[in-house]
Amino acid sequence: MAKNFYFETKMILASISNPESAATEPLACAVFIVAAFILSGVAHVLWLRSAASMRFSFPIDCGLSFRGKRIFGDHKMLRGFVVIVPATSAAFLLLYVFVRIAAPAFAAQLWSAAPWQYAALGLWAGFGFMAGELPNSFVKRRLEILPGGLPAHPSARSVCLVADRVDSILGMLTALSVVVSVPALTWIYVVFVGAGIHWTFSVVLFALGVKERTA
Repeated sequence: MAKNFYFETKMILASISNPESAATEPLACAVFIVAAFILSGVAHVLWLRSAASMRFSFPIDCGLSFRGKRIFGDHKMLRGFVVIVPATSAAFLLLYVFVRIAAPAFAAQLWSAAPWQYAALGLWAGFGFMAGELPNSFVKRRLEILPGGLPAHPSARSVCLVADRVDSILGMLTALSVVVSVPALTWIYVVFVGAGIHWTFSVVLFALGVKERTA
C-alpha cells in the first residue's frame, strides 16, 4: 500500500516545474514547512483527544512479530496516520493559498506549483512524517526497549531521545526531497527548529494524558 501511495503521489507531483529552475529560498521553505506542520500538529492533538480517534487505536503492525519480537509495538497506531496525513495536506494547501494572496513575495520564494499540487505535496510530507518514526520503533523493539520507554544506559538514552525528536522530521524531509528540491539550509533550519516544536507537542500530549512521557 505504501508503495502504491508513493508512485501515485509522485505522478501527481511530477507536473511541478523543474525544481532546479525554481528560485526556492531556504529560509522561506523552512518557515512554510514548520508553519504547516504546526497547523497539522494542532489538528493531531485535537484528534487524539477525541473519542472518535479511539476507533483507530490498533497497532499498524497488527500485532505481528519479526524473529520473535514485535515489529513496531502497540504505541504505533493507525489513529496517528488517519489525521496527520490529510491534515498536513490541508495545511499545505491553505497556507500556500493564504501566503500567495497575503504575501506574494514570500510565496514566490517557495516551490513553483499550483495549489492542488501543494495539497498533494502536503499529503506526501505528512505520510513521510509518520513513516519516519517506524524505523526508530523497529530498532527499539530489536533492542528490547519497551514502547514509550528508554534505555537504561545514559549514552543510549541520549541517542534515543535525539532520535525520538528528529526521526519523523527526517522522514518528512526525505519524502519531500524525493519530489521537490529541498535546499540543504532548509534541512538544517527545519531539523533544529522542528525538534523543539516536536518536543513542545510531546509535552502537550503528555499533559493531556495521550503520551506516557514528555520526551
